[in-house]
Amino acid sequence: MTPAECRDYLGRLQHFGIKLGLENIATLCAALGNPQNQFLSLHVAGTNGKGSVSAMLAEIMRRHGLRTGLYTSPHLVRVEERIRVDGRMIPPRRFRDRLSGLKTVIDRLMAEGRLVYHPTYFEVVTALAFLEFAERRVDAAVLEVGMGGRFDATNIVRPLVSVITTIARDHEKHLGSTLRQIAFEKAGIIKPGVPVVCGVRGGEALREIRRVARERGSAVTEVFGPGRTLEARQVSGGYRFSYEGERGRYEFSPGLAGRHQGANAAAAIAAAEVLSRIWRPLDKAKILEAVRETRWEGRLETVRRRPPVLLDGAHNPEGVTALVSHIREVIGRPVVLVFAAMKDKDLRTMTRLLFPAASTIVLTRVPYKRSADPEALLAAAPPFKGPIFLEPDTRKAVELALSISGTRSPAPVVIAGSLFLVGEVKRLKLF
Repeated sequence: MTPAECRDYLGRLQHFGIKLGLENIATLCAALGNPQNQFLSLHVAGTNGKGSVSAMLAEIMRRHGLRTGLYTSPHLVRVEERIRVDGRMIPPRRFRDRLSGLKTVIDRLMAEGRLVYHPTYFEVVTALAFLEFAERRVDAAVLEVGMGGRFDATNIVRPLVSVITTIARDHEKHLGSTLRQIAFEKAGIIKPGVPVVCGVRGGEALREIRRVARERGSAVTEVFGPGRTLEARQVSGGYRFSYEGERGRYEFSPGLAGRHQGANAAAAIAAAEVLSRIWRPLDKAKILEAVRETRWEGRLETVRRRPPVLLDGAHNPEGVTALVSHIREVIGRPVVLVFAAMKDKDLRTMTRLLFPAASTIVLTRVPYKRSADPEALLAAAPPFKGPIFLEPDTRKAVELALSISGTRSPAPVVIAGSLFLVGEVKRLKLF
């Protein structure tokens, strides 16, 4: 495939939308020789934090000299970002070659009537990731669930350990409207006899995960269970954490910014402890080194110092709450906010939580069919005392925010509300 043919094919796949279920991906992977069974895996689900925890776990594996795969979604700028081996994304040429071969197999299966429907974008890229990891002979691959868990295309693996980070309301159209229903879908990654690491703190969601694990004979390690504590203290520019785990106390400052990254790091540490017990010893010092050195774009990422500019992919109320805490506790002053979000998100709650942390707001959109227009964002938002600007062009919206920030004692600029917005800012190379 040429680059143009690759883009065109992936673009056509987008039209198939989201189809939850495992029959199609299982049929496709069987035709490929079941590459997902040719490497060890770690499976990570959760409403928030699963990308950060996946990145930390991959870094922990790498620090132990293991060839490590990492599969995440969505990407920010290039689809190749989703598939990494030892921290490096799959080269574009190899991605295209693999996609061309995959298309040939899919076309044959469709002609033979062996697929229920044409594989979706996510199913195709997931199968491609499995092929890459198998052929590169990775020692272990960390696989981030795309959405939910039970019917996610990644859920045809039998991992060493399953990790569930957090449970909150998101994707309610597909996953249910209650925390119990959402927890049931996330708990779908739990396999019989495979240990589970759970970062959920109490309530009906945790009870549901315990119930599913009990039914499947899977031991649950609760990241914040009895005897396990996480303490945080604010230091210059961030936080210092102390986590009491199975193997004693861990002191760390994560490479990823935000108080919530302490909990994500604790989940990664707890998973590493389980792996040390059931698989191979993992060194405590290397685990801490990995937590300190992990980098993950678009998560409270500082892309400019003057004025300070922060990119954050917070796209649901829980993520926005974490962002607001960072603004108030670390930035310590109101910000100029550039905000865009998808129209299927809880816009009322997100704007109610986030807008009070801003002095000025610029509402925008991204060139994506699910993106809410600035007018819709304004209609969903609560009354705001400061100025609000509507600028549908992302580049102009960011430029406007920078001009509002000023030059003398400039106000920090925060660009948030969707990973698609973060990706668009990066694609435009504004910083």
